[in-house]
Amino acid sequence: MYRLLFSLVLRRLDPEKAHELAFRAIRVAGRTPVLHRLLSRVFRSDPRGGVEALGRWFPAPFGVAAGFDKNAEAVEGLTMLGFGFVEIGTVTAHGQPGNEKPRLWRVLDQHAIRNRMGFNNEGAVAVADHLRRLRATPRGRAMVVGVNIGKTKVTPAAEAAGDYATSAALLAPYADYLVVNVSSPNTPGLRDLQSVDALRPILVAVREAADRATAGADRVPLLVKIAPDLSDDDVDAVADLALELGLDGVVAVNTTIAHDLGPGGLSGPPLLARGLDVVARLRTRLGPGPVIIGVGGITTLPDAREYLAVGATLVQGYTGFAYRGPFWASRLNRGLATDALQRESRGRAEVAL
Repeated sequence: MYRLLFSLVLRRLDPEKAHELAFRAIRVAGRTPVLHRLLSRVFRSDPRGGVEALGRWFPAPFGVAAGFDKNAEAVEGLTMLGFGFVEIGTVTAHGQPGNEKPRLWRVLDQHAIRNRMGFNNEGAVAVADHLRRLRATPRGRAMVVGVNIGKTKVTPAAEAAGDYATSAALLAPYADYLVVNVSSPNTPGLRDLQSVDALRPILVAVREAADRATAGADRVPLLVKIAPDLSDDDVDAVADLALELGLDGVVAVNTTIAHDLGPGGLSGPPLLARGLDVVARLRTRLGPGPVIIGVGGITTLPDAREYLAVGATLVQGYTGFAYRGPFWASRLNRGLATDALQRESRGRAEVAL
C-alpha cells in the first residue's frame, strides 16, 4: 500500500515538503494519547530483542538516525512507530535556517537521497527546552534519546570547541548519549575537524562541559560521528583517538560526497558497502568494548544483520523510511528480535549438549 502511495503521490511532491508533512503527522500522532496508544500496539517491537549498551537498555537495536527530528519534536511519534531509539539533531549552539532551497533531492533509481540541508535547527537553547518537557513525563523519561551536536555555521573553526561545548552543556542533562558530528559535508570546513589534531580539543571540551552540566548524575556517554569518505588510515586515527580519550563509541557513517549528482551528501543504498567496511575496521581497531552505531544504506533486514555481523552494537536508518514507509522500523526490529531469540535458543541447546 505504501509503495503505491509513494509512486502515485509522494514522489510527485517536493521532497522537503513531503518530509514536513510526514513529520507533522508523526509528531501529532505521538502527542495524541488515544492515537499513541493505538499505534504503539500496531507498530510495537518485540521487547525480547532489546540491547544493553552505553549503560542504557535499548528496547530494540534499530533506531532513527539524526536528521529526521532536528529539534526533538517528534520523539514520541518515532518511538511509537517502532524505532528502538531516536537520535535528534544535528543541533547547533545557535539556531540557523540552513542552506537555501532546494536542498533535498530524491535519487529514485538508487532509492537514495541527496541533501545539503546545512544543520537547519532552532538552536541548543530551544531544543533543550523541548527535551526538558519530554523528560518531565514518565513516558518521555523511558525513551532512549541521543543528541547529535554540530558547529554553528558562522563560528570560525578556531572557536569550534567552545561552540560544541555550549551545546553539550545545554543538552547533556537530557541526553542518553551525545554525538559530536564533524562529518556533515554541508557546513563549510566541518569535515576538516575530523583530523585528529582538530578533533581532540573539541572532544575534550565537550566531555568537560557535559560532565559539569550533569554533575551528580550519571555520566553521559560520548561518541563521534565520522564520514565514509575518510581514508582507512584516518579511520584508524579516529579510532585511536577514541581509545586515547576514553570515548564511549563511534557512529559510522555520515553521508558521502563520492558522487557526481550535484552538491550535498548522498545517503541510502550507495553507502552500504563503505559503511560496512568502516564499521568492520573500527571494530578491529577499537576492540570489543566501545559501542559502534552502524548507519548508512540500511534498507532491509539483511542490511541491518550485516552491520551487526561486522561489529556494530546498534544500527540506525533514515533514508529507508522515505522509501519503505511507516512499518519499516517495526519490521526490522521484529526481524532482529527473532534473530536474537534464535541465537539464544541455539546457545541453550549447545549448553545442554
